[in-house]
Amino acid sequence: MKNIQRYTKNINLIIGLLVIVGFLIVMIVSFFYTPHDVNAMNIPQKLRSPSSNYLFGTDEFGRDIFSRIMKGTQTAFAVGLLTVCIGTIFGILIGGIAGYVGGWIDEIFMRMMDALMAFPGIILALMLVAVFGPGIVNTAIALGIIAIPAIARIARSGFVQHRDAEYVLAAKLIGVKPYSIMFRHILPNISSQIIVAATVTFATAMLAEAALSYLGLGVQPPNPSWGRMLKDSQAYLVGAPWYTYAPGGAITVLVLGLYMLSNALRDFMDPRSKA
Repeated sequence: MKNIQRYTKNINLIIGLLVIVGFLIVMIVSFFYTPHDVNAMNIPQKLRSPSSNYLFGTDEFGRDIFSRIMKGTQTAFAVGLLTVCIGTIFGILIGGIAGYVGGWIDEIFMRMMDALMAFPGIILALMLVAVFGPGIVNTAIALGIIAIPAIARIARSGFVQHRDAEYVLAAKLIGVKPYSIMFRHILPNISSQIIVAATVTFATAMLAEAALSYLGLGVQPPNPSWGRMLKDSQAYLVGAPWYTYAPGGAITVLVLGLYMLSNALRDFMDPRSKA
């Protein structure tokens, strides 16, 4: 009962979940239905203001902005999920090995992570996307590489903290393999920190994808991307402000919801909050 009350009283958790579930529903629906064809041009209807037929108005080619916002959720979640998977898997592997083994392996791995973190994130992303080429998968790979160092440091800290714990020493005495100790015994005990970091990475990846698409290096037209829509709407900011408000609002609300959820998870998973 006490835990249920903590959940229901946490505004960050409630708002964050409502926002994310709402966008997830929109994304699922967009696979089967959108009010209009997202790529069908209708020049006579270009730059129409919001109405019952076009909820968010139309763009410079007469395409329904609401339909494109719906379809854009697929891009946002796909890039976020792929980025988190790449960053988390490799971050745990690198940080876990460095923290558990220690010594010169720790030094080599962590200096490699320091080298990656020395570059500003968006600059490194631009360089990687320029090398790999634009597109959803390549953008996610680039952002995933950028996410590795932060998660690796969190994983390393957790493995260093637990590698000399009594349950680890007991497992060693009975002959449990090192990889089993790492991933079946230690990893579950540091999963809370990893989950919080992954949630933040998800939000950061969505922002970065929007920035790359805004610069023309992310998802390529005609595929809908909120960042690309934001760039295209610049020229019509005065005459058709709804064109800017829709993608800008979608990015802001979803990223804010993810950050609120990450704050709630951090609060709930903090041992001091359970005292």
